[in-house]
Amino acid sequence: MNTTPTRAGKLDFDTVLKLGAALPAVKTSSDRRGIALRLKGQLVACTAINPSAEPNSLMVCIDFPARDALLEKRPDTYYMTSHYRGYPTVLVRLAKIGRTEMRNLLGQAVQFVAEQQTKKTTTKAAKKIAKRVAKKASKRAAPRKSRRS
Repeated sequence: MNTTPTRAGKLDFDTVLKLGAALPAVKTSSDRRGIALRLKGQLVACTAINPSAEPNSLMVCIDFPARDALLEKRPDTYYMTSHYRGYPTVLVRLAKIGRTEMRNLLGQAVQFVAEQQTKKTTTKAAKKIAKRVAKKASKRAAPRKSRRS
C-alpha cells in the first residue's frame, strides 16, 4: 500500500489506519482485501469492498441521521450505494477528504459503535436478569410434593 498521502494532502488507506490507531481502544488490521478499524472486535471502518463502491473508498459506521446530513452537506465526499443503504454506514471518497475531517468522522464512528456495544450489553444483561426472575417465579409457583406418602 502507498504510505504517502495523495495529492493536495488528501488521504490514502495507510493514513486512515494511522488516524484510527490514534483513537482509544481502536485496533487496526490490513490484509489482501483492505484495511479495517475495530473497537473491541466491532467494525468501525473498512475498505469498501463491495463492487458497488467506487475505488479508493472507505466504509464508515455511523448512525442514519448523521449519514443523511453528510450526504446532503457534502455529496462530493460522501456517497451511498444500494448495497450499503440498509446499514448504518456511509461511504467516503478518500481523494475528497482531509485529515482533520477524517479524524473527526472516525471519532464519531467510534462513539457510535461504542454506543451500539453498550446497548447490546445492556439488552443482554436485562434478558439474563429477566430469565433468572422468571425461573425463580416458576419454581415458587410449582406445586410442592407432599412428604406424606
